[in-house]
Amino acid sequence: MNPAKRREIFQRLQAANPHPTTELEYRSPFELLIAVMLSAQATDISVNAATRVLYPVAHTPEAILALGEEKLTGYIQRIGLYKTKAKHVIQTCRILVDQHAGQVPQTREALEALPGVGRKTANVMLNTAFGQPTLAVDTHIFRLSNRIGLAPGKNVLEVEKKLLRVIPKEFLHDAHHWLILHGRYICRARTPKCAECLIYDLCEYKDKAN
Repeated sequence: MNPAKRREIFQRLQAANPHPTTELEYRSPFELLIAVMLSAQATDISVNAATRVLYPVAHTPEAILALGEEKLTGYIQRIGLYKTKAKHVIQTCRILVDQHAGQVPQTREALEALPGVGRKTANVMLNTAFGQPTLAVDTHIFRLSNRIGLAPGKNVLEVEKKLLRVIPKEFLHDAHHWLILHGRYICRARTPKCAECLIYDLCEYKDKAN
């Protein structure tokens, strides 16, 4: 895909949604961190349903530590892998309190040192919470980047590095959200809604629906 096509793609996505954001509900970097940790192999809908009940009770590292792992598990048991996630959340809260004065760190290294936080979660935090021009490649973005020819790659890291290189700088801050939303609702895995796609004429997908 040539640079002119890529620019046009993001111009259209921007025009359709000038201020995109995550569908996870949060009011602070810490709430976003916990929501993203819980969202692995789970839907945003299920995470939001859990945090709507959890956050009024405990929305800081100190409060979640006071809650304890057993009670925390009760709040998030509707989410997949909830036992492992509860353990990681408690461990992460302990590190935030002991090493970061209860605040979420703003560097990749410090974020990835937290239990249950990998590169994707760190990228979400750096971009969405702290405004850095990076992006997290989830299954939607990986599929979309390969399918439409935006930034083909064999793995998520390859796609991430390519996207950072080819997306025009002025679109980098919001590209993560545009691509996720487009992949989630339009360029779906099994039945892409090509008839509703605003970048259909720019797409290089060989099996476009008629």
